[in-house]
Amino acid sequence: MRWSTRPRAGVRALTGLVAAALLGALSVTVAAPVAHAAKQEGIGYRTAEPQPMKPLPATGNWLGSYVVGGQQVFCVSFQLKAPDSDEKYRPGDELLTKWGTKLPADQAANISYLLLRYGDTKKPDEAAALAHLLHSWTAAPRTPADLDPALTYDKIGYDAPFHLRQLAEHPDAVAAVERLRTEAEANRGPWTASVTTPKDPQYPGEPAEWTVTVKNAKGKGVPGVPVKLVASAATLGGEPAAGNASPQAAAKDVTLDTGADGTVKVKLTPAGEQPKLVASLSAPADRPYVRVPVDTDKQRVVSTGGEQELTAQGVVSVAKPGKVQVAKTDANTGKGVGGAVLRITGKDKATAALGQDGKPLTGADGKPAVVTTDGATGGVTVDGLRAPQEICVVEASPPPGYTNAYDPKNPPSACGTVKPGETLVLTVVNKPNEVPRAIPAGDAPVAQARGAVETSYSVPGLAGLGVLVLLGAGLAAFAARRASRR
Repeated sequence: MRWSTRPRAGVRALTGLVAAALLGALSVTVAAPVAHAAKQEGIGYRTAEPQPMKPLPATGNWLGSYVVGGQQVFCVSFQLKAPDSDEKYRPGDELLTKWGTKLPADQAANISYLLLRYGDTKKPDEAAALAHLLHSWTAAPRTPADLDPALTYDKIGYDAPFHLRQLAEHPDAVAAVERLRTEAEANRGPWTASVTTPKDPQYPGEPAEWTVTVKNAKGKGVPGVPVKLVASAATLGGEPAAGNASPQAAAKDVTLDTGADGTVKVKLTPAGEQPKLVASLSAPADRPYVRVPVDTDKQRVVSTGGEQELTAQGVVSVAKPGKVQVAKTDANTGKGVGGAVLRITGKDKATAALGQDGKPLTGADGKPAVVTTDGATGGVTVDGLRAPQEICVVEASPPPGYTNAYDPKNPPSACGTVKPGETLVLTVVNKPNEVPRAIPAGDAPVAQARGAVETSYSVPGLAGLGVLVLLGAGLAAFAARRASRR
């Protein structure tokens, strides 16, 4: 069987159509090559004249930022080709000079600081000043020969005085050069951060001032640093902090800038036993890092200083309430004496002691709360007291059989300091009457609670006891009036 070597007419027609289509596609591809994004200058200024070199650039030099991948960057290889807006970069090592040498430590720290603080500036004067300083440090001529106009772009150094004269038509940019240089010298890293807790004890629900401090390499406070504050077992704000005119909303975290002294002050209110405050911030690294272009003929760029994250924290333990355990004893026998009425006061023996909530412990009459010693043991305990504080127990009314030695102007008392979570033991001694005698008709005893006697008192219970004291005083007065009428 013989196969024909000539294609059929239909096959020939189809082959022709495919070939035409391919040729058409190729012609379109050749006519429209893939477009590359052009360089995109950010903010800054172009000088009127270019720095002399070979060949001489057609326009003045650009002192400012570029936009690469939607991000503002600054070039650090003077006069190399500027990056396109879609230029591909990879992470590089630390920033070196144009000559491949290590930057002096102070200049590297200055660059890190300026990139951290001004790398995202939107002011042309600051962008031009930053670009000028970067080139002044990274492409500084090693000798006058590095400024020879016969040198090509890849070998020429940066003539800083020439470019500063070119910026003279922008006085604010010239002023920004010196301002940024001075600020970098004063505030360069390494920075340190610390959290200072209140000197006095903190109590549940009561705000106190905490302080975060950011210091520079010279140990001085750095102003204008954003610090993120995160509280645990506590809330932040709720009332004006030092230096703030308006109240801060209570929150678990907040970001505040350091003041002129490099500190942030915030009110922290404990909501648990161990409130904690963590402060975090971005600080300049000792040395900045660059991004290296895939196309080695292009500029290396920087956008940040390769900043590092600093954290500091402070933790306190909320003061626990204290107790006072009072023993009323007989001076002769040492046995407990019941029925003694004692006031719970502060160290002045006149004002009320404080409860854990910071409120005075008073009875219904507004005076320091009273407690009565147990008839069997002569003891009584008061808990829920703020600690530390100095506590005094002062006898307000002597028990029966101990009236002769009682001096209302100098009643028996005992004082001591109650500490957080501890029990303060105080003993008040009474001298018994040698010869029992009746209480004169005109001497009315101090009103006190009667009936069942408790050996332990809580802060809420003391308020109810004050009501009973007033009720007893009213009944005594009523009986006296009845007797007088007879």
